Amino acid sequence: MQESNDMINPYYNSLDGLKLKDPVEAFFNFCKERENIRSLRENGEPFPWTKDLIFQRGRFLNVFREDDRVSKAILNFSRELKYDLPMLIHAVFFARWCNKQETLDKLSANMLIEPKKLYKKLKYLDNWCNLNAYPVEQVYWKGTKYSRLDTAVKLFFNIKKDLLVIINNSEGDVIKATISINKKLKMKNDFPIFMAIMDLAWFRPDIIYPNSRVPTGIGAVAFLDILQKYLGLNNHHEVCEKMIELQKKYWPEAKREFQPIDIEYLSCECRKYYSYVNGTKLFEGKNIFKPQ
Repeated sequence: MQESNDMINPYYNSLDGLKLKDPVEAFFNFCKERENIRSLRENGEPFPWTKDLIFQRGRFLNVFREDDRVSKAILNFSRELKYDLPMLIHAVFFARWCNKQETLDKLSANMLIEPKKLYKKLKYLDNWCNLNAYPVEQVYWKGTKYSRLDTAVKLFFNIKKDLLVIINNSEGDVIKATISINKKLKMKNDFPIFMAIMDLAWFRPDIIYPNSRVPTGIGAVAFLDILQKYLGLNNHHEVCEKMIELQKKYWPEAKREFQPIDIEYLSCECRKYYSYVNGTKLFEGKNIFKPQ
């Protein structure tokens, strides 16, 4: 999985010197305020939705993954395939290689069974995938190299049953499944594989367990390290398990219980937020929130 040392992690030192009296409380305070912003915004309340200047100026993902635009698009795109596992696997992998709401909303999953027509349709779209915010490299399958587009449209169509065998053999473990698939695809950054497999848990928790342990992405390391030290634990997996337990104390009214992927994902968002507090992140470029 992705490594997380300071030699390759640009965020590794972003929270150095940051003083948090209670990092656990800071984590849940972030979650509660960000979720309140989402609720107010969706109810049609006017900007700014919060008195917090960082939230007013910076871009942050929602607390619950299923509330984000791309996740909603993936759920809608794939929902009819719940009981057709090969096609469901094809759909979530295609969706993560695309990772663009505007494209997914223009397609239906039944288009996947006609690669030539789908390929032609995507070629006519303006940027069919999310190139800047979500880069996906070329892959290899049995010695042949495939572009992002060819992988999404052609390769996954041909290997969906192979992927199903690998995933079934992972015994519900998202890390095991990701590593096994990447042995075939040979990607330097296996994050798109991980996300596609994790998406399966939305539809088929019997195939991939929603409470499966997850790897630590480079963006989450700095904050998870703070939590680990504060809680006196041995690793990030233990941190995720403890934070899930502590949700009952710090945020019992949350709309659902967290899973390990939520703690990892939100630790990345907390790292972003507290980097602004720490002065190691600036409001510039794509970091700036522009209310629609």
